[in-house]
Amino acid sequence: MTYHPKSDFIATMIERGFLADCTDYQGLDEALISGCQSAYIGFDATAKSLHVGSLIQIMMLRWFQKTGHKPITLMGGGTTKVGDPSFRSDERPLLGPDQINANIAGIRKVFAAYIDYDSGAENAALMLNNEEWLDDLNYLDFLRDIGRHFSVNRMLAFESVKSRLDREQSLSFLEFNYMILQAYDFLELNRRYGCVLQLGGSDQWGNIVNGIDLTRRVLDNEIYGLTSPLLTTSDGKKMGKSQDGAVWLNAEMRSPYEFWQFWRNTTDADVGRFLKLYTELPVDECDRLGALQGSEINEAKIRLANEVTSLLHGAEAAANAEATAREVFEKGGVGDDLPTLTVGEADLPISIVQLIVQSGLAKSGKEAKRLIAENGAKLDDASLTDAGLMIDAGALSSPIKLSAGKKRHALVQLG
Repeated sequence: MTYHPKSDFIATMIERGFLADCTDYQGLDEALISGCQSAYIGFDATAKSLHVGSLIQIMMLRWFQKTGHKPITLMGGGTTKVGDPSFRSDERPLLGPDQINANIAGIRKVFAAYIDYDSGAENAALMLNNEEWLDDLNYLDFLRDIGRHFSVNRMLAFESVKSRLDREQSLSFLEFNYMILQAYDFLELNRRYGCVLQLGGSDQWGNIVNGIDLTRRVLDNEIYGLTSPLLTTSDGKKMGKSQDGAVWLNAEMRSPYEFWQFWRNTTDADVGRFLKLYTELPVDECDRLGALQGSEINEAKIRLANEVTSLLHGAEAAANAEATAREVFEKGGVGDDLPTLTVGEADLPISIVQLIVQSGLAKSGKEAKRLIAENGAKLDDASLTDAGLMIDAGALSSPIKLSAGKKRHALVQLG
C-alpha cells in the first residue's frame, strides 16, 4: 500500500490490515477529513446470530465510529427474502417473514456490544432495515427507473456470478436480482441518510461497485466503496469455523467460555494478525505479542482471547473463561464455566456415546465411537475405552467432565 492517508479511519484500516481495496482512496480520504460521514454494511438475516466470519466487518464499523464517523448497520429484512448468491454453489433456502424477524432480533444483540447507538452524539450509529424501502416497490416502476441502468453483460462478468456459471451451476432469476437490490440499498441510504461509503468483504466488490454506479446515474452523487480481505487462517481454513461448526457470536448459541477457547486455540502464526484485526491494542503491542516464541506465545493467545471476549461478552465473562481454562488445563479441575449438559432422571441410564454427542463434543454416534476407539475421549480425565458404557444416576451424583482431545471439554450434571 503506497497511499498515505490523511484521515484516521483509512490510516487505521491500512495499519491494522483491514484494507483490501477502495474505489477512490483520495476522494474518500478528502470526504472523511471534511467532517462526520456515514458508512454502512449490510447483514442478511439468514441465522439467529452472526458468526466470527462477520466480526472483521463489525470491527470496521467500530473503528469508523471511533474515528469520528457515523456507522449504519443495515439489516437485510428485504434482501434476505431473495438470498445473496455471491460465491455460493447453490441457492439459499428461502425464509419466511417470521423467521427473518426472529433472526434480526438475535443479530441486534451483538451490535450493541461494539457500536454506540444511544449516545445522542452526531456520530451515534443507526440500525436500519432495508424492507423499509424494498417491501413496497412497484415492480414495473422499479424495472423502468432502476433496471434500465444495469447491463446484463456486465453483471455476468462479475466473479461471483461468473464462477457459478463456469461450474455450470444454476443461478435463478431470483438470485440474479439480488445485486440490483443491494445496489438500490446504497442509492436509498445515500438519498435518505447521506451515506457516502459502503464497507464489506472483498467478495462484495461487484455489488458495491454496482451501487456506486447506480447512485451516480440516478442522483449524480459521489460515493465510495472499501473492502476487507476475505480472511483465512494460516493453515488455509475459512475464518469463523471450528471443529464443531460455526463460531457464533450470540452467547446462547456459543457460550463465552467456548468463544474464549476458540481464540485461545489460535495458530501461532495468526496471533499478531488477529490481535490487530479483532482487538484495540496498539499496533506495536500486537507486533510484540505476535513475535513471541515457544511457550510465551501461549500468553499472547490468552491476551487475544481475553481482549476479543471482553469486547463481545464483557470483561467479567473473559476473566471467568480464563479462570476456568487455567483450572481445567493446569490443575485438572472441572471449572465452573464449561459448557454444561443437564440430563433428567427420566433419561437415565444413558450411553456415554449419547452424552458425548449431546454435549457437543461429537457430531454423531459414529464420530463419538471413533473418538473413544482412538483414545481421544476422557471421562473425568481418565481415558474412555468402553463405547458401551452406560451412565446411571449414581455416576451423576456429582457432575462429570467429558473431554475430546486436550482442548474441548463439557460438564454433564443431573437435573
